[in-house]
Amino acid sequence: MNNYKSYLLFVAIAIVVSASGSAFAASLSRATATCIECHESVTPGIVAAWKASAHFKLTPADALKKPGLYRKISAQKVPAKLKDVVVGCAECHMANPKRHKDTFEHNGFQVHIVVTPGDCAVCHPKETEEYAKNLMSEAYNNLTGNPLYRDLMDSVNAVQGYHSGKLSYASKVDGQTEADSCLSCHGTRVGVKGMKTRETEMGDMEFPVLSGWPNQGVGRVNPDGTKGSCTSCHPRHSFSMAIARKPYTCAQCHKGPDVPAYKVYIVSKHGNIYSSQGKNWNFEATPWVPGRDFSAPTCATCHVSLLANKNGEVIARRTHQMNDRSAWRLFGLVYAHAHPKKADTTIIRNKAGLSLPTELTGQPVSSFLIDTKEQNKRDERMQRICLSCHTTQWVKGHFAKMENTIKVTNQMTLASTKILLNAWKVGAAKGPSQKDSIFNEAIEKMWVEQWLFYANSTRFASAMAGADYGVFANGRWYMSKNLQMMSDWLEFKLSAKKKK
Repeated sequence: MNNYKSYLLFVAIAIVVSASGSAFAASLSRATATCIECHESVTPGIVAAWKASAHFKLTPADALKKPGLYRKISAQKVPAKLKDVVVGCAECHMANPKRHKDTFEHNGFQVHIVVTPGDCAVCHPKETEEYAKNLMSEAYNNLTGNPLYRDLMDSVNAVQGYHSGKLSYASKVDGQTEADSCLSCHGTRVGVKGMKTRETEMGDMEFPVLSGWPNQGVGRVNPDGTKGSCTSCHPRHSFSMAIARKPYTCAQCHKGPDVPAYKVYIVSKHGNIYSSQGKNWNFEATPWVPGRDFSAPTCATCHVSLLANKNGEVIARRTHQMNDRSAWRLFGLVYAHAHPKKADTTIIRNKAGLSLPTELTGQPVSSFLIDTKEQNKRDERMQRICLSCHTTQWVKGHFAKMENTIKVTNQMTLASTKILLNAWKVGAAKGPSQKDSIFNEAIEKMWVEQWLFYANSTRFASAMAGADYGVFANGRWYMSKNLQMMSDWLEFKLSAKKKK
């Protein structure tokens, strides 16, 4: 491409017409303008999404001029070369080339494929810092680096066969299977395996070959060493805040029987109002005002968004630490418990040496968990949001019911744990003392379902007022039924053993 053609292209793209037909002056960097020349035809969907984004519509300098509560950029200043151009291809994919192992030469530029929280931090440092404190940021390591979770993950992904009257398990779980199951949400480890020449519309080009790709999991380990993926919630290349605020985004990972948050929400009164009226709400407003911009909370309302009243008084500050307003880890490993102090939960050990935040009796390993004072602070933050629409008596009553549900579900989980411990003790099943997996026998799988499916469903139903999921839809009925099945299974095993 000659310089004159590049110049004409740069000038032409500098004035664009938005989808509504109104003219908009976009200050593109020369590098981004060069990218657009090819990608407008090669990947038109990407370019169209970007042109609809806030990144395309204003420069960082414009964003910095907005007053505090109306500002979506947390940086106090940005590098001079970025200040007066819109955030485009080059500003993200050429941001930190030396840090990225996936950087490669592309049409005269040093480009990296994977855009990471480290790149976004140029304009959004506070959000990046908060996210790093979030359990989601460590989701990959918390799953694969915890021996118990790793064992559970392998039992889920193991290829099984039936031979000679017995089930058999593959000795090693396939990495592609992991990436297509648990790690789809938890995130993969993205590595660079080398370079490969590919045929493109623009001729033969050399690109990095990535392992663990594609993936946009919340705890993805990136080629620049950072953890997480902002596009889990803010899909590329629109990076829409409106999309992140809608419950469908959270439903990508929080819909199954283990974390049925979306299903519970959608059958709740809040979910009913959202389904009926949500199309009329303003999901773009900053700050977000209850009663004006929306009339019932979504996931983001309670856990993330900046909320204020019509007078500009802050109800809840924006946070990307998702548990910042949650006192309890409802989705605990075996039992619900206070949230861990640190995002990296692999450091936790109970008295038995297990990677659990509680003992098998349900007693919390308090040294690794937030204390009651911090729990109360988080409860207060959440209740302040509830009080935007509800009276004090209503809110206090709701939280009292939820804490009672936590207590009851933990008790029923303990009952199932005692049955399992007895099965191991009498030799009806193989446990840790036989150095066997604790997730590969029928009674062990029933035990997992007791806390992973049924107790979790019951707790989420209580927390989000979606009662049916706390009763018959994987709720209390199934906890009771499962306990009976575990007891009957053990009795049958012992009876069969006596007859031999």
